[in-house]
Amino acid sequence: MYRNLWCAAALAAAVLPAQAQDPAREEVKILQQRVDELERRMQEPPARQQSENAFNPAVSAILNGVYSNLSQDPNTYRINGFVPTMGDVAPPRRGFSLGESELGISANVDHLFRGTMIAAIQPDGSGVEIEEAYLQTLALSRGFSVKAGRFFSAVGYQNQIHAHAWDFTDQPLVMKAFLGGQLNDDGVQVKWVAPTELYLDLGAEFTRGRGFPASDPNKNGAGAVNGFAHLGGDLGASLAWQTGLSYHVTSPRDRAYEDPQSGASNSFTGSSKLWAASGVLKWAPEGNTTVTNFKLQGEYFRRKESGDLTFDPAGVALTDGYASRQSGWYLQGVYQFMPQWRVGYRYDQLDSGSTSIGLVDSGALTAADFPVLAGYKPKRHAAMVDWSPSEFSRVRLQFARDDSRQGQPDNQVFLQYIVSLGAHGAHTF
Repeated sequence: MYRNLWCAAALAAAVLPAQAQDPAREEVKILQQRVDELERRMQEPPARQQSENAFNPAVSAILNGVYSNLSQDPNTYRINGFVPTMGDVAPPRRGFSLGESELGISANVDHLFRGTMIAAIQPDGSGVEIEEAYLQTLALSRGFSVKAGRFFSAVGYQNQIHAHAWDFTDQPLVMKAFLGGQLNDDGVQVKWVAPTELYLDLGAEFTRGRGFPASDPNKNGAGAVNGFAHLGGDLGASLAWQTGLSYHVTSPRDRAYEDPQSGASNSFTGSSKLWAASGVLKWAPEGNTTVTNFKLQGEYFRRKESGDLTFDPAGVALTDGYASRQSGWYLQGVYQFMPQWRVGYRYDQLDSGSTSIGLVDSGALTAADFPVLAGYKPKRHAAMVDWSPSEFSRVRLQFARDDSRQGQPDNQVFLQYIVSLGAHGAHTF
């Protein structure tokens, strides 16, 4: 544009009377200087912008509270047929309680990196836990990106979603049984997005293995590895879909657990391999989600573990082989039938599958010494209705019947509020 102005000015100077040529030449000279200055600035690296990423990072807070009415004591919660994860998987305490509240800070560090930190404030006042704190690249070429720090693993679909964005008050049973609730780990994630019409990404994570199903090994290198892929696209103007597949492998060493029924302490050493398949389908008329929309979501997990199981490591310390093949799935649908109002239903089921305990098979101990590992198929029904007066607040009422404890069904009622303060980034698909 500036060179065109220069040419126009030069042409004007040529046709002006001789007595006006000197002022015109001076204007042309000034224009040329301005063009040269702009070209010089364009060749310089971009300076750090004085916006969100300089002195004013995006700060957000999530307030979460819940009232719980439970027919069973949450302190005795267990999932029969599955090794206790020792994670935070029990329902909220009875009565009123503060749920998991979050504080988030994020900003572009410069034109190459973006930083994010999300801290969860524990409702019991025990402290603050760093859920995510990572650095992410912004300018790698050919569809590559790298994330380093602590982050939610890309195992399945639901695991990457923060609690305030869940469609139900609590996690599906597969998350509780196979990931200890939600798996976040320290390490590096490398992802590649393909330059195709359909969305396709491939990625791998190399992490420390700080939590279940790993055992936080004291070693150099990665304690857990996860590979994942996603494929998705649109079906017309109203439908969008995405599928995913992941494979997580780790080798826990002396992964301890306490049997909630017998009180005995046991530990496992061996290998743990987990497959997770997911699918999501979203519908909104002509892509407009403001009035009505529908989301169908499901996942299937399958885990294989083999190694040695030690009974009472601090006492008799009896050790023999252990092997298990277990699976689980859930399917949920959430329908917004009018602006601000949604209803949803979820069904969960687990299968303890085939479990071989060498100490029992050899006769050294009996199955009664491992009561929580007895064969069982936990299941749960949950229905909810929620009201969102704005994108920053939500009130939810949820009813559930949880048969995780064999012979002790838990009828549950939750009344929950979620409030978002400050800037908040977009969620994943």
